[in-house]
Amino acid sequence: MELRKFAKTNQKISTLGFGCWGIGKTMWIGADDKESKKILYKAIEEGINFFDTALVYGNGHSENLVGEVEKESGKNLFIASKIPSQKYEWPASPTSTLEESFSKNHIIKKTEESLRNLKRDYVDLMQFHVWNDKWSHHDEWKEAVQKLKKDGKVRYWGISINDHQPANGIEAGKTGLIDSYQVIFNIFEQKPIERLFPFCKENNISIIARVPFDEGALTGNINPSTEFPVGDFRNNYFRDKRKVDVKLRADKIWNDVKFETSSLAEAALRFIISFDAVTSVIPGMRKEKNLLANIASVKKGPLSPKLLEELKVHKWDKNYYE
Repeated sequence: MELRKFAKTNQKISTLGFGCWGIGKTMWIGADDKESKKILYKAIEEGINFFDTALVYGNGHSENLVGEVEKESGKNLFIASKIPSQKYEWPASPTSTLEESFSKNHIIKKTEESLRNLKRDYVDLMQFHVWNDKWSHHDEWKEAVQKLKKDGKVRYWGISINDHQPANGIEAGKTGLIDSYQVIFNIFEQKPIERLFPFCKENNISIIARVPFDEGALTGNINPSTEFPVGDFRNNYFRDKRKVDVKLRADKIWNDVKFETSSLAEAALRFIISFDAVTSVIPGMRKEKNLLANIASVKKGPLSPKLLEELKVHKWDKNYYE
């Protein structure tokens, strides 16, 4: 497994990380704890050392599973988690204040709650689960960040950038307190390339690419007859004519990538790791076959410059979370 340097540190994390939203058993329906732990162990065995979870993934359930597996495996993993806004809003509203969303006490309290779930004294990377850059010059969040680092409870800090707002975090990055951004980046969503990637390369800030498959659209497996379990958020994400739209676009991408890749999912992952601004990509993986397929894809390395150029035409300005 390829490792890439994390931010300004000497720490290296796996280029393929493990996104742990799906094992939290909320919003993504169908996870089984026994199977989830089996996949986590397999990921570690295969060389994955970066695991991204959050307090709200099953109200701590995902964190608990990751913490259990780390202890039982005897391995020292690089674990990232996230602090939810006090208002539990995604994305952060333009009118929300820092005091309403991330007061100093809230940041500290939720970090300590995550540490209990993870069964750890510290977390490698703690991230703000949403952000509004108008907060960047306020002192309260900075004081919390500096205290938790001083106390040894958080090694590094990051921002999970609001959906499809890749520049909304750059001002916070200028403070020197942010080590990474987690951002939606995939064949459809290419906007981070424009401003965020150059800023991160200049300032040695890591990029963690989330939603690599656009919640399944970029696997090629979504079509007009696809059905999801009752209560699964994808019923809303792919509502109305959206399944038809993504199928048409996925087929067009496949026509471009089929001569260089063995699947659309492979192309989706290899597209992301082709950019040196990206430190890790974090697909969710709840089945061993998907884990192994993703590992095999990443091991093939970047796409050719010619194909990367051709894939620029597949940019798609949309927000299905709305």
